[in-house]
Amino acid sequence: MEFDFISASFINLIINLSYTIISLFIAVVALIIVDKKLLKDVDIQQELKNNNLAVAIFASSIMIFVALIICFGMQS
Repeated sequence: MEFDFISASFINLIINLSYTIISLFIAVVALIIVDKKLLKDVDIQQELKNNNLAVAIFASSIMIFVALIICFGMQS
């Protein structure tokens, strides 16, 4: 019975990790597309060096978005 529980937990872990990796890949591709289409003239790295607060908030919201995807993927 212990082996069945461990194998089921391991399979569940693999499934959740694969969902997380797939959703993370889709999110990164979507963010790249949004960045290329909507922010053509904005260089995020240069704006961060110029202490632009709006760009810093935008970049941190992207990081929080990616962290939430990973969190929900590992939680299921």
